[in-house]
Parts: sequence; C-alpha cells; structure tokens
Amino acid sequence: MDIIVAISIAVACLILGGVIGFVLFRYIIKQKYNQIIKEAEIEAEALKEKKQLELKEKYLNRKSELDKEANQRNQKLQTFENKLKQRELSLNQQHDEVQKKQNEVDAQRNNLTKQQEKLDVLIADQRSKLEAISGLTTEEARESLIESLKDEAKTQAQQYINEIMDEAKMTANKEAKKIIIQSIQRVASETAVENSVSVFHIDSDEVKGRVIGREGRNIRALEAATGTEIVVDDTPEAIVISAFDPVRREICRLALHQLVADGRIHPARIEEVVAKVKKQVEDEIVETGKRTCIDLGVHGLHPELVRIVGKMKYRSSYGQNLLQHARETANLCAVMAAELGLNPKKARRAGLLHDIGKVPDEQLEIPHALYGAQIAEKYKEKPDICNAIGAHHDEMEMTTLLAPIVQVCDAISGARPGARREIVEAYLKRLNDLENLAASYPGVTKTYAIQAGRELRVIVGADKISDKEIDALSADIAKKIQDEMTYPGQVKITVIRETRAVAFAK
Repeated sequence: MDIIVAISIAVACLILGGVIGFVLFRYIIKQKYNQIIKEAEIEAEALKEKKQLELKEKYLNRKSELDKEANQRNQKLQTFENKLKQRELSLNQQHDEVQKKQNEVDAQRNNLTKQQEKLDVLIADQRSKLEAISGLTTEEARESLIESLKDEAKTQAQQYINEIMDEAKMTANKEAKKIIIQSIQRVASETAVENSVSVFHIDSDEVKGRVIGREGRNIRALEAATGTEIVVDDTPEAIVISAFDPVRREICRLALHQLVADGRIHPARIEEVVAKVKKQVEDEIVETGKRTCIDLGVHGLHPELVRIVGKMKYRSSYGQNLLQHARETANLCAVMAAELGLNPKKARRAGLLHDIGKVPDEQLEIPHALYGAQIAEKYKEKPDICNAIGAHHDEMEMTTLLAPIVQVCDAISGARPGARREIVEAYLKRLNDLENLAASYPGVTKTYAIQAGRELRVIVGADKISDKEIDALSADIAKKIQDEMTYPGQVKITVIRETRAVAFAK
C-alpha cells in the first residue's frame, strides 16, 4: 500500500514537474518571441531611417546637379544677352556713322548741284556767243560735222577695202597654187596597195597534207590561233591566207614558214610557234615605228605612239598603205609649213600622227580624227598637234595654222591618181549620184562633188531658200546620202546661199 502511495506520489510529482516545466518553457518561448519582435521592430526602424537618409541624400544631390545646370544655362543666357547688347551697341554706332556719312554725301551733292548749275549757265552763255558768231545752232553744227566726217571715212574705207580685195584676188590663188605645187613636186612618193589575201609559196604539194593534218586538226588549230582563213586548194605550190587584218595575215604567214621549215606540225607546236611569231611581229611593229620616226626626224614621241605608228604598216585605207600615206602627208606638211614660214618639225609631227585613230586596239563609235586627237592628248602631245589631228576632217574647230595644212596635205596624198584603189567607173558614178541626189531638192541651182567625193558643195537660189532653211537642207541631204548611198569615209555637205546688196547712185 505504501509502495502504491509512494508510486502515486512519484507519478504526481512527475506530472506536476512536467506541467511546471511546460509552463516555464512556454513562458521562456514567449519572452524570446517578444524579444525577437522588439529586435525586428528596432532593426526595421533603423533600416527605415537609413533608407530615408539615402533617399534624402539622393534628392539633395540631384537637386544640387539641377541647380548647377540651371546656373550654367543662366550664365550662357547672360553671356549671349551681353553679346547681343554689344552687337546692338555696335550696330547703333555703325548706323550713326552711316547717317553722318550720308549727311556729308548729301551736302557734297548739293554743292555739286550748285556748281553744275553755275557751269550750265556758263556753257549756255558760251554756246549762245558761239551761235551768234557762227550763225548756226549747236545741233546744226554737230550734224554738219558728223556728216562730213562720216562721208570722208566711208570713202576712204571703201577705197582701202577695194584695194585690198583686188590685191588679194590677184595674189591669193596664185600663191596658194604655187605653194601646193612646190610641196607636191618636192615630195617623191610611191603607191602601195594592200590586198586582203596573202600567198604562201611551198616547194611541193606534199606540204599541203601536213599543213591540213589528220582530219584537218592542224589547219583548224592554225586558223584558231591566228584568226585567219587558210585556203588549201588545187593551186600549185601555194597556200592562200585570207584576212582583212594584215597583222593576222603576216603572223600566219611567218608561222607557216617556221612550221614548214621545222617539219614538226601539230596543234601544240602550232600554238607555240604562233605565240613566238606574235612577239616577233610586235617587236617588228615597234622597230618600224622607231625607224619611221628617225627617218622623218620626229623625236620625243611616247612609246605607245611609236607602236601605233609602226602598226600603221599593217593597215590600209581604201587600198592605200596607212604608214606610206602618213609618211607622205608628213613630208608634204613639212614642205608646205616651210613655204608658209611656219615650224616644219611640228607640221611633220602632226602629219605623221594625223591618222593614228585608224589603228585602235578596240572598236569605237567616234570618228578616227577625234579618237586620234584623244590618243595624242592622252600621251602628252601639245594642244596644236592634237587640234591638227582632230580637225583634219572638220570634226573639230581649227585653232592653229597646222590644222588646215594637215587637212590639205591629207587630201593631196589621198586624192593623187593611183594612191587609192577604186574602179574609175564606180568612182565617177558615185560622184554623179552625189550631185544628182542634191540637185533633186527644190531651190538647188548647182551641185559640185569635190575632194574625191568627200565633200559636196550645194548652191541654192537666194530667192527660193532663206538663210534659216539652209541648215535644214544640209541635214536632209546628209540623211538621204546615209540612207540611200554606199561610200567610203564621210561626206561633208556645204550649202551656199548668195546674199546680194544692191544700191543705185542717182
């Protein structure tokens, strides 16, 4: 029993102790919670104050920056305002000075007006005295003097003009013919006509088979490499090379010569020989240009111009060898320039280069004279030389005396009988067609084809066509010639209308 009581008491004590412990634990927990809450509130308050201080500091800093910017703007505005005030003061001063000068000018003008009035009074007084002495008014005296001087001047001027014209008519044609004849007589020239085919002679017809090759591969390779057409037919001991470019024909001829002499004829060997021959021909072109310049005494040419001159050897114009034509024109220009007292060296240089536009490396749409002038200008030739080249077919205005000399000598060389190949009947028919075509227009009285058909002179009636209509007539004739006729080079159409002034002396 005692044990049970003791156990009960013990259990009761334990329960009581647990309850007391729980109460104490809850009290401690509550105290700890309150303490944490207070610490959190204190920390939150501190953080709040810190953030408020930071915001306040940012606000003050931003306010300070804005105040600084506002002060700078105010300073700029103040500076600008001060400048405006200074400018205004300066303008006011200038206005005062201008006003002062204006007053001075007005005073001087008034003074001059008064002096002019006094001078007019004096002139009128003197004029009245002169009129009283001479018995003529001022207007009558002036008209009388002018008429007498005018009549005397007209008489003297007309006499002087008539004397000059009579003398010019008597001597001009004679001197011009003399100069041209002397120039032609002093230049010995030969006629060289180029064909469009070359003939390569061979020792035997066996060579033809080797040139043709198996299934024609050799001849095709040679034609492709040289740009020519090779005709191997029944002509004994001959192979015909056809091409309108003499340089290509020469390359093909030399290549054939080397191939036949060597004996090895196959496509690879053909390409090798043709490349080598092209280099040889190019060197020969340069050498020909140098030799021509030395023979004519033309020095200081650009190397490219020397090459173009050498290339003329392989060009022809209407069947006339271009280099021979250029040499002949150069010599004629030198002689004619010497006869006229000009520089023969410059004239010879212009004559040699006048047709360099005919041997371009590319196809062009502009006339050869203008292209030649561009080439000469590109390679630093003097302006008078360039003008003579560009104006020798009237496609550029002549600015020096060299230009008409080159034009005349070019016409002399090209118009000489036998210089250019053309059937006489076809030539005469073309000239007649030119004249008849122009004569078909109303108002045309006479037509003349001159300069081997390069120029057409059309004379119209003054009572049928006005000066304003002759431009349209020349353009219409030129267009009709282009549309209906075939002709080499170009044709210049010149329409002439006579103007007469008739007066009667009674």
